[in-house]
Amino acid sequence: MALKVLFIGGTGVISSASSTLAVEKGIELFLFNRGNANTLRPVPAGAQVFTGDINNPEDIQTLLAKHNFDVVVNWIAYHPHEVARDIQTFSGRVGQYVFISSASAYQKPPQQLPVTEETPLDNPFWEYSRQKQACEELLFEAHHNNNFPATIVRPSHTYDKTMLPFSGGFTVLGRMLQGKPVIIHGDGTSLWVLTHNTDFAKGFVGLLGRQEAIGEAYHITSDELLSWNQIYNFVAEAAGVTLKPVYVPSTVVARYDSVWGDSLVGDKSHSMIFDNSKIKTLVPEFNATTPYKQGAQETAAWYLSHPEQQQTNPVLSATMDKLADLFG
Repeated sequence: MALKVLFIGGTGVISSASSTLAVEKGIELFLFNRGNANTLRPVPAGAQVFTGDINNPEDIQTLLAKHNFDVVVNWIAYHPHEVARDIQTFSGRVGQYVFISSASAYQKPPQQLPVTEETPLDNPFWEYSRQKQACEELLFEAHHNNNFPATIVRPSHTYDKTMLPFSGGFTVLGRMLQGKPVIIHGDGTSLWVLTHNTDFAKGFVGLLGRQEAIGEAYHITSDELLSWNQIYNFVAEAAGVTLKPVYVPSTVVARYDSVWGDSLVGDKSHSMIFDNSKIKTLVPEFNATTPYKQGAQETAAWYLSHPEQQQTNPVLSATMDKLADLFG
């Protein structure tokens, strides 16, 4: 009998490829979301949609009360109160509950590489990561004390054709196309991992319904290591332009833009190397096969063929101009 799986969300950058692969694998997939038209990542044919708001108790009661699921995945929970709601909603009604955490919650700076699932969660620099850690702690407590069937998944930097690996969406690529300098944090040599969402999906879908995964945490990433200099150059090459880098310390960026800076100081400025042995042991078919040079070409081509998506952040771009003047 096919697994009956509920995705809360399911049409985002990370989740959309998993939705598609789940249907292809014969899973009976339900999506619970607000039903907003998503022309970039539409619901895959074969999936059923509950249109509602997971934060509305009446919608939960009306749409989900008659259903039990083999697996529930929450792609859009970011705070402990959301996880607490899910524990209350699905206790005794689900065989496996999967929480999408974040690899950014791992210790920063990492004291040892590569990072494994046993690496401590300790990110004092980024509130987003601390909230994810708090969610994990709540779930592990519910698992140990009440046998709540939780599995934790920690994506790292996962992208699709619509997503550039920089703050501000199209802003950096737009500056490249205009011949303007772009800001690279540090000296551009720290190492990073970018994972295509179709590669992530291979590992993720393989975890669904697996009893061995209950009470466990897994990160799912590519094994390709890239410097930020390489990442910026791949995007520039894909767009057919010459990169004009200006190097700025991450702590200085944070003084000029706290949101951008926190994502650097709390995550991207640190070299991150992941050991994916744990997910590969349980899901041997998992193998990331999309190198970022190919991914950058895919993303650049998508933006260049969709001028309506070429939206820049003028405030962020002005901050980049200031930093380029100071450090260029």
